[in-house]
Amino acid sequence: MTVAGSSAPPAVSPEAHAAAVNDLIGKYRALPPGARVRLGKKSSNLFRFGAGAAADTTRLDTSALTGVLDVDAESRTAEVQGMTTYEDLVSATLARGMMPLVVPQLKTITLGGAVTGLGIESTSFRHGLPHESVLEMDILTPGGEIVTATPNGEHADLFQGFPNSYGTLGYALRLKIELQPVAPYVRLEHRRVASSDLASVITELCDPDAVGGPDFVDGTVFTPGEQYLTVGRFTDDPGPGPSDYTGQQIFYRSIRERTVDHLTAHDYIWRWDTDWFWCSRAFGVQHPLVRRVWPRRYRRSDVYRKIVAFDRRIGFSSQAHRLTRTPQEEPVIQDVEIPVDRLAEFLDAFHTDVGITPVWLCPLRLRGKQRWPLYPMEPGELYVNVGFWSTVPEVPGRPDAHNRRVEELVADLGGHKSLYSTVHYDEGEFWKHYNGPAYRALKRRYDPHGRLPDLYSKVTGSGRA
Repeated sequence: MTVAGSSAPPAVSPEAHAAAVNDLIGKYRALPPGARVRLGKKSSNLFRFGAGAAADTTRLDTSALTGVLDVDAESRTAEVQGMTTYEDLVSATLARGMMPLVVPQLKTITLGGAVTGLGIESTSFRHGLPHESVLEMDILTPGGEIVTATPNGEHADLFQGFPNSYGTLGYALRLKIELQPVAPYVRLEHRRVASSDLASVITELCDPDAVGGPDFVDGTVFTPGEQYLTVGRFTDDPGPGPSDYTGQQIFYRSIRERTVDHLTAHDYIWRWDTDWFWCSRAFGVQHPLVRRVWPRRYRRSDVYRKIVAFDRRIGFSSQAHRLTRTPQEEPVIQDVEIPVDRLAEFLDAFHTDVGITPVWLCPLRLRGKQRWPLYPMEPGELYVNVGFWSTVPEVPGRPDAHNRRVEELVADLGGHKSLYSTVHYDEGEFWKHYNGPAYRALKRRYDPHGRLPDLYSKVTGSGRA
């Protein structure tokens, strides 16, 4: 079955993949000891801008490692090159009537990036995080060797420690992942839920033992006290006709306006990308007149992210605040995981102390009993990812006050914080949260000469590129 909106890109041959891997290894090994190196990817979804890479950093060209090798409908697996975007991966799998178990919300997130970092979506209450559906990985280690990491093989320690290592233990060049079958459409129910009932309703919807439970669950908090849970199920029925939120209509606004909706499977997967959740409003893209003239092909997350990066680079917004004598803005761009029974406490404090809306909610439970050392969530426990991406006026003399408050809340409530954005922990506290002993053991085995920066240096910008 081919799903509407999908068009499979050409498969990469094994010979082409082998040649690309050999070329990358050769270039990496040719670098002198101590040389700074980073992957030369076309896009990024990180929000740690800092000062950028040092001038002497070598960018390794990965453009030949951005395709899908094979999609096997019988085994429900795909072999994928590490720098492949989910946009291309989803096109290849939907053309065969399947999708990855978890597809992060933004099109240019790469499979390798979601595994070495973290990804999440509305299937995560059922299927966990993207790395939990990986069966094996070919990893280029900091020492310039290729190892195949599997759950139980010689490099099982690297397999388990690779998630949340953010490229400091090597680069995934090939991954074999599990897939799931899809139906042509997704039926959505947007349920308004009282604040007092939010945690209990999420828990009920995400009961792993429930028969006939939903395929997708996420939520949106529009204001304190006004929140909705969106429950999705695959269906063969298009309803009155699937909605289209890639044109003049905007998906997140429909949550308040509709009780029931239908999308194609393709459009459901990418429902958040067109308007970067709701963040496109910062560029005026949601104004009807601007939207008509803003080309549809540029209504996508990577375009908006490039605009933000350009602004950070030239300092236009900061200069505007100085000229208008208005407070500077502190970017608060974070995703955190909070145990479901502490969610109300987090939201109450967040609304009072930070005040950003809307806020995204996404239930999450690890898929099995496996623990992942560098992001030590408890198997069997239900968490809720809380995502918020905006700016707030700086506290005078404390430019990071709101981000530090978020980190304090996460620690106090037994949660975890994703590292794609700014990190303000001191080094001791950081390693307490992210299992310093396990990480150092992996570094000793796979990067004994310190060819790549350690995780703390990487995410705080205190070390090399």
